[in-house]
Amino acid sequence: MTASLDSSGWDRRYSGSELVWSGEPNRLFAEQVAELPPGRALDLGCGEGRNAVWLAECGWQVTGVDFSSVGLEKAARLAEARGVSVEWVLADLREYVPPAGAFDLVAVLYLHVAAADRQAIHARAAEALAPGGLLLVIGHDATNPEHGHGGPRDPAILFTPDELVADVPELEVERAERFRRPVETADGRVHAIDAILRAHRAPA
Repeated sequence: MTASLDSSGWDRRYSGSELVWSGEPNRLFAEQVAELPPGRALDLGCGEGRNAVWLAECGWQVTGVDFSSVGLEKAARLAEARGVSVEWVLADLREYVPPAGAFDLVAVLYLHVAAADRQAIHARAAEALAPGGLLLVIGHDATNPEHGHGGPRDPAILFTPDELVADVPELEVERAERFRRPVETADGRVHAIDAILRAHRAPA
């Protein structure tokens, strides 16, 4: 889910028979959660479901939320093809309130919205964590338009690691930083600049 807040626009983008994104999980996301013991996970802005389905394959009980009905239909087909079960929820993240204290992992990947909306979504994501639960946020950094490749160009919907930390003051931060992500193009390898936040709720 990126800058467009129009679900019909995303429905059109997802309308083709092929996946817009790879059917495989985001590599950095997979690296960050691979060693976690399976529990209950929430994927906010799950799109076509590649990360949610991968989690389910790893033994997680997964809920995926997105405002594109077409994206969720493709996600459901992907889950069926992979032989896993995921709970899919059609909802706008600006309005969706997950159950408090219910999840061991909450993922928010490449969600780019206005700052006030982002802060509210991240606050609710933090509230959804069980004691010891992990929040993982990955997205395009504010420096990417000038120094990196791809992604939204509107600085108003981008963020810095420090801004992500400020969104969730009640959590304990494990990692908050920029990183250069390699991207293969027709002209060779370039780099996108992303921001990552890894933070957890204190154990009970």
